[in-house]
Amino acid sequence: MTSVLVKDLTLKFGAVTVLDNLNIDIPEGEFLVLLGASGCGKSTLLNCIAGLLDPTDGEIHIIDRNVTWEEPSGRGIGMVFQSYALYPQMTVEGNLSFGLKNARMPKAEIKERVARAAEILQIDPLLHRKPAALSGGQRQRVAIGRALVRDVDVFLFDEPLSNLDAKLRADLRVEIKRLHHNLQNTMIYVTHDQVEAMTLADRIAIMKSGIIQQLDTPTEIYNRPRNKYVAGFIGSPEINFFEGTIEDGTFETGGERFSLAGYEFQNASRTGRAWLGIRPEHIMSGDAARDLPVTANVTIDIVEPMGSDTLAWATLAGVAIRIRMDGQAAVSSGDQIQIGFDPSRASLFDKATEARV
Repeated sequence: MTSVLVKDLTLKFGAVTVLDNLNIDIPEGEFLVLLGASGCGKSTLLNCIAGLLDPTDGEIHIIDRNVTWEEPSGRGIGMVFQSYALYPQMTVEGNLSFGLKNARMPKAEIKERVARAAEILQIDPLLHRKPAALSGGQRQRVAIGRALVRDVDVFLFDEPLSNLDAKLRADLRVEIKRLHHNLQNTMIYVTHDQVEAMTLADRIAIMKSGIIQQLDTPTEIYNRPRNKYVAGFIGSPEINFFEGTIEDGTFETGGERFSLAGYEFQNASRTGRAWLGIRPEHIMSGDAARDLPVTANVTIDIVEPMGSDTLAWATLAGVAIRIRMDGQAAVSSGDQIQIGFDPSRASLFDKATEARV
């Protein structure tokens, strides 16, 4: 069953097109993440779904009901904002119950819903505190709880963790994932953080300039990006790109020739100018590289130890590349090592269109 349907949605501010003919079908219970750089249109799309912005064209359906021109309060959604949006003069309990009281809900049901939300989010001891006495993580839990008590069909999250420090973000990310697992509600989540997107999402919609570049599972987006933009946006450290020519089952670049044996082409066109992308973690070194289809000898320029991983920089075919190694790898600047990769793990993109080939 479809939970949220975005159909031919366009939004223009004067001559500027912010959202361009978007189509998304979100099944019931799915966790969809809208991911992209600042200004790509992801928060604008979320605000259209919430009813905070009116589209120029197209339709929005929630649970088989056309809500394109419906007020936000009538859409059956709960929204969690980046800024928490808590009433400072009210206690946590007052913030959680405020919307329910305005809806003239019976006191017994209000008490039951607040207690249930507090238990799920583990904020029972905080119910009589005011927001000023809470940490950032606790405030965000209360903001989520305020949406939770409404017992809605769809939850909308607008970068809810961006104001928190790294540890709190990681902790609350797990809490949100657990919440979705327990509730099985539809959740639409906006972020510019690819770690949040990859760890939380059932599917990710990567956006650029108001257009969805790829809508797919995290695994498919990571391993088979549809275009060069998606390949470069997903992955940390960033994917390595080589510019060259596909010819006779090989890729020629900077005086090097890489075999493309095992690469799964998208179409019949297997010649011409192209980009080859290979992720740092897919480049092997030492004994692990010896029997791979593509091998080369390189000199290590810079080593960045990161605890569990070590990131080594080298130059191949005139391009500065990143190689992700085990954190215990014994490698130093100036070392000469053999590296290699399997072309089936690479991605090829047409030079002109930047689409996958």
